[in-house]
Amino acid sequence: MKALYRYIIKSFIGPLALTLLIALFILLMQYLWKYIDDLVGKGLGFLVISKFMIWVAFNLVPLALPMAILLASIMTFGNLAENSELVAMKSSGLSLTRIMAPLGVVVLGISIGAFLFANYALPVINLKLNSLLWDIQNTKPTLSLKPDVFYNGINDFNIRIGKKDADQETLHDIMIYDHSAHLGNVKVVFAKTGTMKMSTDQRYLILTMNDGNSYEEMAYNDPQSRITRPLLENHFNKLTNYFDLSSFRFSRTKEEFFKSNYQMMDMRQLRTSVDSLSHTLVRNKNDFSKQISNTYLSVIPTNRPFKRALHYTAAQDRSVLVDAATNSVRNAKTMVDQYSAQFDTTHEGIIARDLEIERKFTFPFACLLLFFIGAPLGAIIKKGGLGLPIVVAALFFVLYYILTIIGIKSAREEVMSVFVGSWLSAFILIPVGVFLTYKAAVDSSIFDRDAYLNFFKKVGKFLHLSKT
Repeated sequence: MKALYRYIIKSFIGPLALTLLIALFILLMQYLWKYIDDLVGKGLGFLVISKFMIWVAFNLVPLALPMAILLASIMTFGNLAENSELVAMKSSGLSLTRIMAPLGVVVLGISIGAFLFANYALPVINLKLNSLLWDIQNTKPTLSLKPDVFYNGINDFNIRIGKKDADQETLHDIMIYDHSAHLGNVKVVFAKTGTMKMSTDQRYLILTMNDGNSYEEMAYNDPQSRITRPLLENHFNKLTNYFDLSSFRFSRTKEEFFKSNYQMMDMRQLRTSVDSLSHTLVRNKNDFSKQISNTYLSVIPTNRPFKRALHYTAAQDRSVLVDAATNSVRNAKTMVDQYSAQFDTTHEGIIARDLEIERKFTFPFACLLLFFIGAPLGAIIKKGGLGLPIVVAALFFVLYYILTIIGIKSAREEVMSVFVGSWLSAFILIPVGVFLTYKAAVDSSIFDRDAYLNFFKKVGKFLHLSKT
């Protein structure tokens, strides 16, 4: 029996590793395609790109692992059924649940590891990934001057060149708009030729221009001066400009700035954060109640004295009283709107943290759930390899993913509770897994085309006989 269990486990581990790598590769390519604009043309080193891809791959494990387990279980039991090995095991007295038992233990171990990964490793991975992505997104593209195209990547300057020689340093027909005074296009420089080089420390771009003119509008904010001296023209044989390129360089931000995000917390930190936000929400509501009562409600007169006061008040004074009351109502509305937005933000933060807590349980449970769907599916369809199993696995995983997204979105919008929204896919797919396990245990032919054809033939024959 031990040899049989080792054989079943060995048949499962190989497809699991293969499908996990394939799923990670597909998801990684999709992720990179999403952020391709943030990566290309910024002069990032190989080490930075490698770190980014590694953190992304680890971040995608909660999505790739359940998919891999589903597909691997279908392939494993499909191969056993296709090669008649499953029939031989059943003929020796082993039930389907007994055959699934060793893989169930393996998947249970994987699920426990998935929980530990989600609780302890994933927050660190999210921290590393998001801080690195922030630094990459805030790195400017490397300098690339193209002929007849204005380049505005350098702060306060717009540069256009007419031609660039093959040495990538000699420039022709140079035009520079200098916006350093922040007064618009008041200064422009033209030059026939020039050279562009980087300083030895790579911090500055040195642009040396030859045979040119600079034009500057003087006293731009003083109309009188513009009449007497509207423009300053200067001719130069050689002019050197130094452009600071420090903002182009990739630099790392301290990761402590991102630790307050709920995705970078484990369960203990999340629960502490939820308690803190809940107390803050209660305290702010009490403060709002006291402030609105002391500031506005206590000074509002009753209707009858107020009407009597308006009746015996002069028209001009009456208008002042009405304006004061209107302003008071507007201020009260502004205060209510501000506090309402603050309450909504805090409440959304609590829901997001509660969902993250539930996610640390739903991820490992999804590994178990999809195994108990995939194993009987493989026994029923009796096909191994990467053909039909991939199609069936894709359909069930898409169903699981859609249900998960619907549940999370409904929980965020408070259509359903956080618990129900997080476990919606499990509530719907658990009966599916039980049904498939039962059908596989009794050797049902629910995927046999001939069984359905015979059924419809019997129905047609019955209808024909009933008419006659």
